[in-house]
Amino acid sequence: MKILILNGPNLNLLGKREPGIYGSASAEDIFNELKQLHPSVTFTYFQSNVEGELVNKLHEVGFDYDGIVFNAGAYTHTSIAIADAVAGIKTPVIEVHISNVYAREEYRHKSLMAKNCAGIITGFGMKSYALAVHHLLSK
Repeated sequence: MKILILNGPNLNLLGKREPGIYGSASAEDIFNELKQLHPSVTFTYFQSNVEGELVNKLHEVGFDYDGIVFNAGAYTHTSIAIADAVAGIKTPVIEVHISNVYAREEYRHKSLMAKNCAGIITGFGMKSYALAVHHLLSK
């Protein structure tokens, strides 16, 4: 099984950025934990602050991988291009958020890509990624 962990803008700062909201673990910590928990899975990790690079990555793996765990960050709420890319691929995408976006600012309550995703996991901290992977493996 091949799963892409895809992170959008500012998630390269995990472990440094607003630890009260996002915790102290880095993206590398999350990725390494997933690999340890699921040694039979081939994980790939990609992060970009650039919208078009995220769209390109979705296109690149969206017909060959078994699942995509995608934290699009702020692009969740603003990017029609990313929503369209998720709709255009065959690989199931699970939208994840570290924080509970519904307990935050009003503009974070709307996801443009949600209707094209297999599901959404929000508010479980770094465990949001593991929960998404668990779902993909249980199918």
